[in-house]
Amino acid sequence: MTTLDLIVLAVYFMVLIGIGLASMRIKKQEDFLLGGRSFGVILQTFAAFGAGTGSQDIVTTSRTTYDNGLSGMWSIFQLVFVTPFYWFYGIWFRRMRHLTLGDWFVERFQSKAMGVAYTVYSIAYMLTLLGLNFLAVGKVIGLLGGVAEINLPWFDITVQAEYVVIPTIGLVVTVYGVLGGLRAAYWTDLLQGVCIIVLSVILIPAGLNALAHEFGDPEAAGVMEGFRVLHQQLPAESFEIFGSSRTSLFTLPYVVAITLMGLLGVAVQPFLISIGGGSAKSENAARIGLMAGTFMKRLCTIGWAMTTLIVVAMTIDDATALTADPDGAWGVATQEILGPFRLGLVGLMAACLMAALMSSADCYMLAISGLVVRNVYAAYINPNASEKTYVLASRLAGIALMTAAVIVALWKDDLFEQVKMCWELPIIFIAPFWVGMFWRWTTKRAAWLTILFSTLAFFIIPSVLPMVMPSLAENTSYMATGEFVTTTTLRPASPADVARREGAIRLWRQDVGDWIKKVGPQTEQTLAEKFGPCPEKLELGKVFPDKFTTGGTPVYWQDGISVLNEGDIAEPLSKKHRVEVSRSKNGDTVVIHERIHPKHHLRGNGGFNITLLLYNAIGIDLTNLSKATLETMRYAMRLVLPFVVLILLSLITPRDDKQELDRFYVKMKTPVEPDPEADKAELAASYGNPSRFDNKRLFPFLGLEIQKFSFVDIAGFVVGFVICFSIIGLAVWLATLGS
Repeated sequence: MTTLDLIVLAVYFMVLIGIGLASMRIKKQEDFLLGGRSFGVILQTFAAFGAGTGSQDIVTTSRTTYDNGLSGMWSIFQLVFVTPFYWFYGIWFRRMRHLTLGDWFVERFQSKAMGVAYTVYSIAYMLTLLGLNFLAVGKVIGLLGGVAEINLPWFDITVQAEYVVIPTIGLVVTVYGVLGGLRAAYWTDLLQGVCIIVLSVILIPAGLNALAHEFGDPEAAGVMEGFRVLHQQLPAESFEIFGSSRTSLFTLPYVVAITLMGLLGVAVQPFLISIGGGSAKSENAARIGLMAGTFMKRLCTIGWAMTTLIVVAMTIDDATALTADPDGAWGVATQEILGPFRLGLVGLMAACLMAALMSSADCYMLAISGLVVRNVYAAYINPNASEKTYVLASRLAGIALMTAAVIVALWKDDLFEQVKMCWELPIIFIAPFWVGMFWRWTTKRAAWLTILFSTLAFFIIPSVLPMVMPSLAENTSYMATGEFVTTTTLRPASPADVARREGAIRLWRQDVGDWIKKVGPQTEQTLAEKFGPCPEKLELGKVFPDKFTTGGTPVYWQDGISVLNEGDIAEPLSKKHRVEVSRSKNGDTVVIHERIHPKHHLRGNGGFNITLLLYNAIGIDLTNLSKATLETMRYAMRLVLPFVVLILLSLITPRDDKQELDRFYVKMKTPVEPDPEADKAELAASYGNPSRFDNKRLFPFLGLEIQKFSFVDIAGFVVGFVICFSIIGLAVWLATLGS
């Protein structure tokens, strides 16, 4: 970073801290946790965008786009088809009239302990999400600063940059987060939201111009020439909206599965009760703000993905730029595109990434603070404390959460694996929330047993079973993998092929050189055994064998399969462990099918996908499926089973108290009045007549509590889907420009 970048960064932080200080008018929990429920459409919109757009979203999109091409944007973009449903979510969360979602579970299932269980889940979820955000921004800021390692003179040691950056950011977030509560978070969301939108867009034309000048026709340099060069530099697969199983995890079935996961799981995210409508002044502010802010994020996601493709094209002949750590793709993009301008833009991008983290972390911290204080401290320890004491306890709980999140960020290192964990953790409470919301026959006992089932079957048993049964990891019955399919096609080399080959040659030479420096001179045979032969130089237009291998995905083991040699020394699977099964030729294409040689002793690694055994039980063969298909089937089982378990158990367990259920459902049907006193009067009228809105039930039988839809409900939902397809159409259009 330049001096100007550092000045921009310092000024930005001063403004944010000033907002925090100006927002310290906090008298009670409602002020601290929900800003007094006083926010209109504009602040709710930028709250949904800002708090819902963490630094990890930008960095994760860059990482998965680097790995999978444009289809990688679905790692964050998967909620695009969920967004129209937010038109209803906003009303639900506003009509709950609670400070935390834990309060909702307590009320619906008449159990204070349910609030504790939800708090425990929420802490695990938010630690994962916060750790993910800290890790993302730590990786990128180190690249933006141009410093991979930092010397600590006090301790006379040198450490990776993120080990300094992450705790420092954590300290700043903690100090700032306890000052102004949700009001401060929302105002900073407004500020950083504008900056993220601008910088998400500005990188694209700047990057395309850079591509055009460096690789294109200087006389035709411009945005359209940049798009042409982009397609020249990258293979066609990089521009597929839905990837193929050859090139991408994000196939259409996989995207459908994670979309359903998001649709159901987002409702039980701990912070959604605030940005989802609980802090809004009115129902319209809640639903409009949530949907509009989330659509802004979807548009920005396309910008992040396109920016990553541009920087991949710019660095395609430099294999070391992103290969070492693809999580830093956004940092490389910023340096490559903005760095040469020396106008403080790199500092502004760093500030925006930090602000994205800070504003999101505020909401996360407040959600957990409220849960710990209301559903544990007030429920069991000090139920008669003053509002001042509860606010103080909330701040202390927030400090503890932030400290733990920093530790998690330094412990974990794979961004996308943590993203997938954030997708899956809500499964624990998905069924109780959704079935309990719309079916009054859902019982407390059934909900508890479903929570226990989901926790054990999907999280504890898969991790613990290989530990308590070590023999399972070497049981030949569970070593199933699909065939390895290697396809070789003879075709002329494109500019992208030549650039990638040059990068591969440089990387091979660098690896060999580093190894020789470390261990001393080596023979050519030794180097070839360790690194393989040096890739041959490729000339433009020369016919060469384009080879790629798919398949071989282990069915049951989450971290793959290793080969055990003498002395139980494990080594990763490689070509030498495979044996050819069949070979076919069609024109210039040769396809070879291989399997792991049966002579090898194998060991499974990581968690055991126990639920996939159910597919075997009903006669479905999983061995020749791609990784994307296996993941899709695993998600499908995790989504369906809890609902089946909850519904069946609710039919055989005693019903809950009818009077309490009447109060719960009539409250959820009672429209919110912006004036608190008028709203209290409406609630009193509803409690006095629980059947007040029964005429609005869509299915007045079997205990179903689904309400009839108004014209506004249907119109908003339809408009939401029109916007969805328009945004996807924009992505398709951008992907075809210059092709």
